[in-house]
Amino acid sequence: MIGLAITFLVIALIAGVLGFTGIAGTAANMAWILFVIGIILAIVFAVLGRRPRV
Repeated sequence: MIGLAITFLVIALIAGVLGFTGIAGTAANMAWILFVIGIILAIVFAVLGRRPRV
């Protein structure tokens, strides 16, 4: 997820430099959403991974 977020961030930066503001805004929003989901999943898996298996 974090890798995809970085990819969309790079796309947003390139589109912004080239003047494609609509595409840049969309890609930046997608990057933000993927980043947040990735952080939430990382926290959930870190917490769930500490439980002993029964």
